[in-house]
Amino acid sequence: MNYPLDAQITPRFAGSPTFFRLPYQSELNGLDVAITGIPFDGATSFRPGARFGPRAIREMSSLLRPYNRVLDIDPYKILNCADVGDCPVNPFNTLESLDMMARRYEEIARAGILPISFGGDHLVALGVLRGIAAARGSVAVLQIDAHLDTWDSYFGSKYTHGSFMKRAIEEELVDVRHSLQVGIRGPLFSERDMDDVRALGIEILPMDALVDRKVDDIAAAIHNKIGSAPVYITFDVDGVDPAFAPGTGTPEIGGFTSQQMMALLHRLRGLNIIGADIVEVSPPYDSAGITALLAARVGYEILGLVAIQKSG
Repeated sequence: MNYPLDAQITPRFAGSPTFFRLPYQSELNGLDVAITGIPFDGATSFRPGARFGPRAIREMSSLLRPYNRVLDIDPYKILNCADVGDCPVNPFNTLESLDMMARRYEEIARAGILPISFGGDHLVALGVLRGIAAARGSVAVLQIDAHLDTWDSYFGSKYTHGSFMKRAIEEELVDVRHSLQVGIRGPLFSERDMDDVRALGIEILPMDALVDRKVDDIAAAIHNKIGSAPVYITFDVDGVDPAFAPGTGTPEIGGFTSQQMMALLHRLRGLNIIGADIVEVSPPYDSAGITALLAARVGYEILGLVAIQKSG
């Protein structure tokens, strides 16, 4: 079993950065969880820089200790995990990059390994879902996000970080009956945007409907919708308020606090998680590294949920 470097032996500021200070492993053999970076931001509509997200998250993930006090588990004693490097991408060709992602994640899924990925802009989730669906069919999606990402196109392009969910549903990668978007907020382009979302069949828990609800109630709504369906979690860091996660490409005020988000993740025990991504960390706008730290912590909490899932 792989295990993070001991911070009492190798200080957190020493050594080569990897996700959670785990060993780097180029091969998938023997892994339960493959932790990857997807350094692509060619589909960003506002502030770029998410291509540097995986490097920044690796650095900040060194702060996380192995034992999860709230979930009462050390995931590294249950799951064999490794940093398997970055998914190949072509920064000058979006469609080719999506194909590269799909091939890589189909390989991971067919090997029976659960992927946790750090982006990258949100279009990378489409490439991941293509690979997973090729191996196992459509899956439920829990999308935590400020934005719907169901717009048809930007400047004539149908493949952007604001359209990944629409493309994924159109391609039948998503089991919409058990899928949910949580934390949606902010203005839209027009009243037709909501009509388009309803036509896609996905349910929304917008932030304005959640602001007066307890975290337990929000978690219960998620469990009720997803049930036992295999679920892929796609987490845009702008789902958290920019007061707590400023380093992102399209910030939107009025979101979850980081504490609320940790509490919500802890209450997702029992979901049948088959993969996850954490995306849209843009280090040029994250001078203190706090957004990268949030992303690392979200991945760590999801890892804990997967460990509980495996331990039964």
